[in-house]
Amino acid sequence: GEVILDKTNFYAEMGGQVGDTGCIKTKNTVIDITDTQRKADSALIVHIGQVREGEVKVGESGLFEIDSKRRFDIRAHHSSTHLLQAALQKVLGASVHQKGSMVTPSGFRFDFTYNKAMTKDEVKTVENLVNEMILKNVPIITDLMTPDEAVKQGAMALFDEKYGETVRVVSMGQGADRLSCELCGGTHARATGDIGAFRILSETAVSSGV
Repeated sequence: GEVILDKTNFYAEMGGQVGDTGCIKTKNTVIDITDTQRKADSALIVHIGQVREGEVKVGESGLFEIDSKRRFDIRAHHSSTHLLQAALQKVLGASVHQKGSMVTPSGFRFDFTYNKAMTKDEVKTVENLVNEMILKNVPIITDLMTPDEAVKQGAMALFDEKYGETVRVVSMGQGADRLSCELCGGTHARATGDIGAFRILSETAVSSGV
């Protein structure tokens, strides 16, 4: 079944990050949530799951419990995508940009622009750079601002993405210690050290130039 809301603490799948799972509890009802999606041009958040106890009634208030361990892993992997892009630009050049991603609790896929296969040495160098960034354990900070303010701060944006009057900017570190600054609506770790460690499992071409 589906529970539809316009506001929730569950993250609905967007920007490559999978939706949250967890549980909704009302006075007499328990619903196990197996996925969270967006509908009606993202205006509605749809919680997909199964009623374990009781009966769902419109208008009831409830307790929304996210699977916090799963969310922690997703946050760490999403933050890793930002560090990976920064490392790729250092090793392969500033023309490297994200073209897509899939962030899950078990890992992530990151699509980026580049016109040839990476060498084994390049892959290892990028992997080492990301782990160095993680070990710096800088804070990960989110701010809301206008797109113009974000550009002034040097924030990177996704190609072909449409942004509104206010954007969310995720910065990893500040000042001389800043490792990454991107426009992003996903969930992130509190500091890079929370990621723990990073490993590249494979590197392949998914399409021409990507």
